[in-house]
Amino acid sequence: MKGFKKVLAMLLAVAMVAAMVMGCSGGDDAKEDAPKDDAQTESTDEGGEDAAPEDDTQAEALKGGGSNIIYIITPSVSNPAFKAEADTATAKAKELGYEVKAVSHDDDPTKQTEAFDNAIADKAAAIICDNAGADATIEAVKKARDAQIPTFLIDREINEEGVAISQIVANNYQGAKAIAEEFVVAMGEKGKYVELLGKESDTNAGVRSSAFHEVIDQYPDMEMVAQQTANWEQTEAFDKMEAILQSNPDINGVICGNDTMMQGACAALEAAKLNLPVIGVDGSDEAAALIKEGKATGTALQQFAVIASMAVEQADKYLKEGSTGLDEKQLVDCIAITKDNVDKLSGFVFTE
Repeated sequence: MKGFKKVLAMLLAVAMVAAMVMGCSGGDDAKEDAPKDDAQTESTDEGGEDAAPEDDTQAEALKGGGSNIIYIITPSVSNPAFKAEADTATAKAKELGYEVKAVSHDDDPTKQTEAFDNAIADKAAAIICDNAGADATIEAVKKARDAQIPTFLIDREINEEGVAISQIVANNYQGAKAIAEEFVVAMGEKGKYVELLGKESDTNAGVRSSAFHEVIDQYPDMEMVAQQTANWEQTEAFDKMEAILQSNPDINGVICGNDTMMQGACAALEAAKLNLPVIGVDGSDEAAALIKEGKATGTALQQFAVIASMAVEQADKYLKEGSTGLDEKQLVDCIAITKDNVDKLSGFVFTE
């Protein structure tokens, strides 16, 4: 009996201690939890209040810098494609009632930054830009955005989304594949060929080359014997083609990343008294003339005029309505131009 009482006493003692600990612990937690809950609620409320304006700010349309000026920034207009962009965008902007400042960055990111800075200083309403580098352009577009100036990119994309309002580009992949198929036919599905690549900093150069090869590499009897960069330039393409011909006099065809390089390649082939299948991409009048003369096989028309006009129309709508109503990234299909339809091409415009 004594043993039982002793055990009972010990159990009662343990229960009392446990109750005291739980009571003290519960009291402290209650005291601490209340402020924590209040603080968390306050923090959530404050966070909610802060988050809403941030979301609203991000959702709000850029208002423009305050002037009625649209800046049109392109590579050198010595290239007919970029001249078509600048001329078409300028005409459309003036038609819609804007003042226009058209400048060239000459594919120099520093010059492009200066052009964006000038647009910001002029409180531009919007910027239309065929950019000078997929990475090099991002900060300039962000800076314009911070100044409430929306940017509409044409022809070339940048490597970031959500910065520009629109990125309207030709479907280079589709176009290059389409004209590569014409090249394969002209080559009879066999033979040695050469590739002249565009500027490495331009995403279009890689896209077009990949599309060319997706088609051509399916044919085991077609062999690429040389591949060199000519940086989109006609003179450089002529020089590179001459040098390639010295080491590969038995080539059967040439693929070029753009029409300007195609012009240089065709001139070098003509100087060497060769007439081979040659393709390009752009859809210039100069390329059309070569096709008509039988000196080139074809080109993929990038609808520069259409793209430039679209960008200005979207800028105007955005400034007036706060939205383009379209996705940021937009692809405009190319048209394969050969001797069969070249007569319908003029000034980068294809007329059915």
